[in-house]
Amino acid sequence: MTRSIARKTIFLVACLCVFSFSAAAQDVPSDYQEVLKSLDRKGDFKAGVLKVNIPRNDLKMTIEGFSTPTPFGFGGWIALTKATDGSEVMMGDLVLLQEEVNPVMSALLDNGIDVTALHNHFFWDDPHVYYMHVHGMGKAADLALRVKPALDLIGHVKPSVAAPANAGGTPIDSAKVAKIVGHEGEQSGSVYKITVGRDDLGMKEHGAAINARMGLNTWAAFTGTQEDAAIAGDVAMLENEVTPVLKALRKNGLDVVAIHHHMTGDRPVVIFLHYWGRGPAEKLAGGFKAALDELGKGAPTHSMN
Repeated sequence: MTRSIARKTIFLVACLCVFSFSAAAQDVPSDYQEVLKSLDRKGDFKAGVLKVNIPRNDLKMTIEGFSTPTPFGFGGWIALTKATDGSEVMMGDLVLLQEEVNPVMSALLDNGIDVTALHNHFFWDDPHVYYMHVHGMGKAADLALRVKPALDLIGHVKPSVAAPANAGGTPIDSAKVAKIVGHEGEQSGSVYKITVGRDDLGMKEHGAAINARMGLNTWAAFTGTQEDAAIAGDVAMLENEVTPVLKALRKNGLDVVAIHHHMTGDRPVVIFLHYWGRGPAEKLAGGFKAALDELGKGAPTHSMN
């Protein structure tokens, strides 16, 4: 008799578990179920938010040689929740290898998804990973279609093999570079650097002008030869300028390596990005000029309200 009762108890518990799982699955709104299906990803629905998991289970991560499993900080995600007008707000944080960063960024930008930050979370991580924050608005099904090409690249981008630097070549023609960019620079050894201030922002702190010398500037540094040069720099952007500048850099083959802020409490808010590229000096100058042309066009048009 005792065994019979025990078996019935186990059966009832199992039924309850199945019922609870089914009820939880049914709690996911139908449009969000379609998102999970479209992305072929797992997720859950809590507090009015669908969270889609994008874990980097394919990576064997260590930090200073210490084995760190995926839940330790390598579980990427995107999340959707409804705005007051019935549309969706999408945000997310993707965990990417360095060779994945710019292909994923281009796929996002090409499909109308904003990239809002790019940075590291760790030192001495192996392999080295970066974290990319994303933002989008629209209908759930449409957002899923727009973000999917980028997510499909994760884990499938092969590292490129850098060509060795040319031993010969002509020195960088700084006058030609300056003419392309539209601003003169300064020579410091083998580096030619152009710095452009954001005086158009009229930023002040406690009455003091925060100008280019205080770090409110956009710059490009060139080194190498006219045929095989390297460029690195920083772009100071208003919030509404971030996406156009990213698109300009990526369209011109320049890699974005960081997106963050340098100041707190600044008004207007200024975002900075760091970039890198390699190629003929004139082509690199043209890429920088394309990004520079996206600055100062007008008042912000995007609202987070």
